[in-house]
Amino acid sequence: MTPAIFGLSGLTLTADERAFFREADPAGYILFGRNIESREQVRALTDDLRSIHGREKLLISIDQEGGRVARMKPPVWPAYPAGAMFDRLFDLAPASAIEAARANAEALGHDLFEVGITCTHAPVLDVRQHGAHDVIGDRAYGFEPLRVAAIGRAVLDGLARAGVAGTIKHMPGHGRSQVDTHKELPTVTATAEELGADIAPFRALRDAPMGMTGHLVFTAWDASRPATQSPIVIEQVIRGAIGFDGLLMTDDLDMEALSGTVPERAEAAIRAGCDIALNCWAKLDDMAGICARLGAMSAATTARHARALASFGKPQRSADQAELVARRDALFALLDGAEVRA
Repeated sequence: MTPAIFGLSGLTLTADERAFFREADPAGYILFGRNIESREQVRALTDDLRSIHGREKLLISIDQEGGRVARMKPPVWPAYPAGAMFDRLFDLAPASAIEAARANAEALGHDLFEVGITCTHAPVLDVRQHGAHDVIGDRAYGFEPLRVAAIGRAVLDGLARAGVAGTIKHMPGHGRSQVDTHKELPTVTATAEELGADIAPFRALRDAPMGMTGHLVFTAWDASRPATQSPIVIEQVIRGAIGFDGLLMTDDLDMEALSGTVPERAEAAIRAGCDIALNCWAKLDDMAGICARLGAMSAATTARHARALASFGKPQRSADQAELVARRDALFALLDGAEVRA
């Protein structure tokens, strides 16, 4: 199995993609808006992916956070709130915010489970910082590490109830970025002591099945390499200080924060200690180059991948999605009441 997650070009697999995936046997797949049209279409696509190697348990992922990061959108699927909504409610009623986040994640998870998607790349555990770039912004659950961790835990729990796995991101923290990593490489000059707040939510949720790195340079740890490609950050900070031993994937390798060809980026990330190279844009030449450079999974990655697959399956309980959304919205209504009283 190739230690990579690959994207698809359209609403159905092309013959070339099917043949390539059969030979490459990637660790998983990621879907984007270009792959999403209807419930029936997405279910057919995920069933087709499972048929390639005859595996019912397959890592099929998506960036479905809520707010502005959503690949499955209205009118086919409901809209879900951004992380900042739970932060606002936490100011008023912490227990209500946690319950709203759990119900919201469970409802969102049912959308994914229904169409055969087994993982969403959420929760976002980046601690928001005043004056930082908006690339994280309202995706975050707040400015305070313990609050971010508490809401993030509720999100993981809600997803698990729906039979879906979450991914904690972006380790070791993206909240201080002054630029958009889709376009540029950020350099974070905070001290190691200051960065303790950034890694705190990840440490609290280090038992998550999967995690994702961020493409940022942290001068306190490694001034010459972004975290995704830094053995110092991965081994000493993510595996060490944070204590994360789940399946560690890169953020998208096509992002312009990284330099070199996409296969070179993937090789550098795996050499540094990442388990999985995430390559989203479905370019067959890049995917073939990644396979040529990476070879097969290591024994450690194989074990982590197996644990990740075991973390999702059937929903843990019978739940009505409309009731979950109604419960969330009733809790959000506390905000309207507070604003009226103010």
